[in-house]
Amino acid sequence: MRPLRAVRTAALMVILCAARAADGQEWNDARTRALVLAAIERRALQLADTGLRDYTARAHGYLTFLAQLGEGFPDPPAVVKSDELMVEVYWGAPDRSKQRVVGRRDTLLLPTDIRYHRDHLGVVQNDFPAIIRLGDGDEVRDVAHPLSAAGLAVYDYRISDSLAIRTADRAIDVMMVSVRPKDDRQPAAVGAVHIDRVTASVVRMTFSFTRAALKDRQLEDVSVILENGLVDGRFWLPRRQEIEIRRSASWMDFPARGIIRGRWEICCVQPNVGLPASTFTGAEIVESPRAAQRAYAFDGTILENLPEEVRALDAEEVRRVQEEARALVRAGALARTRSTSPAARGLSDILRVNRVEGLAFGAGITQRLGRGFSTSLAGRYGTANDEPRWRGNLEWRAAGGLAVSLSGVDEFREAGDAQEVSGLRNSIAAQEFGSDWTDPYGVLGGTLRVVRPGLLGGRLTFELQREAQRPLAVSARPSSGRYEPTLAADSVDIWALGGRWETGGAPGPIGGRLRIGLGLSGVRTEWSSDGETTSHLRASLYLERQARLGSGELVLQTLAAGLSAGRTPRQSEVRFGGPVTAPGYAFHSISGRAGVSQRIEWRSPIPFVPMDLGRFGKVPSTLTLAPFAHAVWIAGERGTPQQPVGWFPSVGLGAIGIFDLLRVDVARTLRGAPRWLFSVDVGRDLWPVL
Repeated sequence: MRPLRAVRTAALMVILCAARAADGQEWNDARTRALVLAAIERRALQLADTGLRDYTARAHGYLTFLAQLGEGFPDPPAVVKSDELMVEVYWGAPDRSKQRVVGRRDTLLLPTDIRYHRDHLGVVQNDFPAIIRLGDGDEVRDVAHPLSAAGLAVYDYRISDSLAIRTADRAIDVMMVSVRPKDDRQPAAVGAVHIDRVTASVVRMTFSFTRAALKDRQLEDVSVILENGLVDGRFWLPRRQEIEIRRSASWMDFPARGIIRGRWEICCVQPNVGLPASTFTGAEIVESPRAAQRAYAFDGTILENLPEEVRALDAEEVRRVQEEARALVRAGALARTRSTSPAARGLSDILRVNRVEGLAFGAGITQRLGRGFSTSLAGRYGTANDEPRWRGNLEWRAAGGLAVSLSGVDEFREAGDAQEVSGLRNSIAAQEFGSDWTDPYGVLGGTLRVVRPGLLGGRLTFELQREAQRPLAVSARPSSGRYEPTLAADSVDIWALGGRWETGGAPGPIGGRLRIGLGLSGVRTEWSSDGETTSHLRASLYLERQARLGSGELVLQTLAAGLSAGRTPRQSEVRFGGPVTAPGYAFHSISGRAGVSQRIEWRSPIPFVPMDLGRFGKVPSTLTLAPFAHAVWIAGERGTPQQPVGWFPSVGLGAIGIFDLLRVDVARTLRGAPRWLFSVDVGRDLWPVL
């Protein structure tokens, strides 16, 4: 007897028959009802009439916690923590279950004190009992199983597909039955079950849940895939399982999402081995001593073995489960309820220091109105210039991510194409040393914005703007040193129509990550100084390529921007200078009508002193060294001592440590008199929330 031999043969010979049910297929018709009743009866018998008395198996799985930040979650989720587990699985008729975690190791990439529910440490046997619970009941409240006696009163059923699995000696007809709740306002599952037409055994289950079934208000969705395999040509037993639990919330008004992904492969199934009754005493899921778990001999490292689909933005099969749920019930049944929350795009919206406002305090509120609508209002007051600032927004967002918003602002905007330092670092340096690395100018106006996600693997944004732009004056004093003058922005009224397409770290053509940003806008400008009206185009490009090469990583970063010919406001010029766009050179000291900033960086780990952060984990005992070479090319109307053009090269060395949350750079210029720049800042991934 060779376990799963038939399953492997079947997997190679699956033929999708494309026998999709007729368009007029009704819910709860006689054919579907008979199949569902047979499946319910089969589950109620607990396989007793098949000759299956018990079985043993081994489950190899990964529990991975990932995180995403930012509006629309543009970047792929980052792995925060991953656990690799080996579990011994035991089952006995009619419904006895035991699982023992015999091997476990984890890797921590960012500080976290996450603890998984115990039922996440094992696999699901018998495709759930009559009542479905997840997260020890903290994530999904008691939900009637679609294939249970109670489920008949809760769900509608419809045969929507069929497929044939051909093995060496026979063909197995499998029917796909879509399942939806009769009342989608009640706790229920939504999805599909695949049933062996002859034996009425469950072959596969894929489902999500209505909003009423999710106990935690921050839960975005829960998706489950249970796949069985045919053992010895007789028994449909667990083979592969996936679960994804997504929680999203807002830190103030800044979106954050946490994802738990569990992925299991079940192998080495041995039926009817004669398990003693004592096997099933005690709790269903237990763990071997921690020392024994750590001593288990896994192959390679966790990150080397971690399946790529676990790291992906959307695991493909899980995404299909979610799409199927949206197709079966109204969007409101899956959407979270309206709520009121504080509004801030980052810490700097609450508290900041700069040379215009001095110390500034801010606050705001967001109200979700239902049916995809939300509104927000935020304000800020600067103690040095004694002036308030505000912004308001009305937005509609569809379930698929399409968003339309109308906003009004009396705010500051930054000149340049890249942020050079984090808001936290800038506020500290501005207050203590008079080093304000921002180039603000005032804007008063409104924007109509349309955001279309998922286009060519990226996000497309269209904007129509009407604004009055004006210069700002220095009003504050630092604790030491003095502030530089503010940007001599032009006073203009503009109409602008523009678009941006950007990807969030999509897989590159030869591995690694590739991030792209493309922007193009047409601007009509009316000048306050003489009433002249002019027009110009502005284009920008951002590329970031990360590729693993051996034990290190090659990082290429390109930023380019340019203006068409003609008269343009100073605040629209291309500006480089600082740790990001021109290391070693003074802040925004390189400016013109067109320019390119190119960095080549090599990152490699070296041994370092480990640190223990208590319940948040241990800091890895490595430090990443990042030597880099950088070059800037800038062009203008003409080169002057105040505005030189041409090439501006530099070299430097970075050190990245403490979970990649801190970066220290030393850079040296290679044009003109040598100039050194020392920079300390938090990791760039955290800049949006600071």
